[in-house]
Amino acid sequence: MAQRHVSSADAAELIARLRAIVGQRHVLVRESATRPFRQGFRFGGGPCLAVVRPGTLVEQWRVLQACVAADRIVIFQAANTGLTGGSTPDGADYDREVVIVSTLRIDGVQVIVGGRQVICLPGATLYGLERALKPYGREPHSVIGSSCIGASVLGGVCNNSGGALVRRGPAYTELALFARRTDEGRLELVNHLGVQLGNDPEEILERLQRGDYRPEDLEPAGARRASDDGYMDHVRQVDAATPARFNADPTRLRDAAGSAGKVAVFAVRLDTFEPEAATQVFYVGSNDPGELGRLRRHMLQSFAALPIAAEYIHRDAFDLAAAYGKDMFLAIRHLGTDRLPALFRWKARVDDLVQRLPGRPSGVSDRLMQAIGRLFPAHLPPRMVEFRRRYAHHLILRMGGEGIAEARGYFASAFPSASGEVFECTAEEGEAAFLHRFVAAGAAIRYRTLQAAEVEDIVALDIALRRNDEKWFEVLPPEIDRAILRKMYYGHFFCHVFHQDYIVRKGEDPLALEHAMWALLDQRGAEYPAEHNVGHLYPAKPALAAHYRGLDPCNQFNPGIGQTSKHRRWA
Repeated sequence: MAQRHVSSADAAELIARLRAIVGQRHVLVRESATRPFRQGFRFGGGPCLAVVRPGTLVEQWRVLQACVAADRIVIFQAANTGLTGGSTPDGADYDREVVIVSTLRIDGVQVIVGGRQVICLPGATLYGLERALKPYGREPHSVIGSSCIGASVLGGVCNNSGGALVRRGPAYTELALFARRTDEGRLELVNHLGVQLGNDPEEILERLQRGDYRPEDLEPAGARRASDDGYMDHVRQVDAATPARFNADPTRLRDAAGSAGKVAVFAVRLDTFEPEAATQVFYVGSNDPGELGRLRRHMLQSFAALPIAAEYIHRDAFDLAAAYGKDMFLAIRHLGTDRLPALFRWKARVDDLVQRLPGRPSGVSDRLMQAIGRLFPAHLPPRMVEFRRRYAHHLILRMGGEGIAEARGYFASAFPSASGEVFECTAEEGEAAFLHRFVAAGAAIRYRTLQAAEVEDIVALDIALRRNDEKWFEVLPPEIDRAILRKMYYGHFFCHVFHQDYIVRKGEDPLALEHAMWALLDQRGAEYPAEHNVGHLYPAKPALAAHYRGLDPCNQFNPGIGQTSKHRRWA
């Protein structure tokens, strides 16, 4: 069903009202201006009536009121860095027009309880949160990965994003301030933030943005969970026949957590963490996946101190990341994460300008960055390159505190083996190893852009294997393997969460291949998606779909998520 007809006068009236709320320059309607907001980072896209960029929480509330009164769909978006299209429209078959509300202008991090907790507003990024916590000697839930490209804090909570840190689990909180439409259609503001701010919605929002509250207005830390504080024990249960973490886990769906845009989130309250004073990276190579599986099982069961991070990368992913992620590796190492958002804005502007040219050459910014990367000498440490030559499977372990001595003792007794070896990284090697693993996530996209003549598309899966699964490394049937040009396997090894990117040969059917993959994963007892959420790429499983319906009975916020109904009241 196409979007229902709406008179131009009706649409113009709403746009005029939105401009009166946020200012004319913050309501975007031209196709070229809305394109960066309408198109997903990796997947998805569709038309919209307008993109609105409120600058305060009160403006966000008033925009929401206007859109609800005008019976328009609302899609909330922060950094638009998701990989499954969950913060953009999906096609043109909605029964109402779509308004995208971009929240990045409402940036703000309020450090509370002596740095042990924070309150984050909708535009707060992971990088900004890291920066705000540094004076307190604290860390946020996630310090590796998406923070480098400006991902938002609220986006992580709304999608139960996992992250790479073994001890912290998925992003989760039971403390949030959000708006929802009731079953009767009434728009209400729900304060579960654990902060006394009054009763009137605009008063609550104004006071929160100003930080106008006293310590005694705060619910004590620990009264309700502001992180997945039981995950460390959960992940140690290596004999459990269920995954450690996945997006449809009912135990991690509450209010904003796992909401995927089905409520309008104004703030979340989160725990922070004390970093390890001393850390050491160990680099393990092996040709036997079973050997790495036994290592994981032993350390989870026997070590007093779990690794801070345990990242896996296969040789093939190593090679693609080395060739197609070199420029990003160099940018992060030499420019720093604080300059990356500006780099990505420049990249988007270049691509937007090129889109207007006759013939519309594709991937200009990617081709330029790839060419610049080739001008630099080899960027990976020699010992890593030598391990790539000798071993197919690579595990990067960051240990801290007493865990360093535990790891040294264990590795001294276990390696070298018939199949593998380990070396203790210098500080530079350790940084390079984790950075190389990070840039692998974008290598398949770059390959698709530059090798378009031989690539049909990418099938990108993130999966959670059972904690007791010993045969963790995938071996595909020949009839499926023939359709794949290149494969990339990498992930968070101790959580048994893997990212599996399949670059599909030209002429093959990516959708049919993806469905065949799902069938294989079902046979293995895996859950998917593990941490990127369903977006518009995966069907929401029953518990997750029920969560969405409970949050948004009118189906006005981000309808169609998880391939659910795009129509009013889930028709």
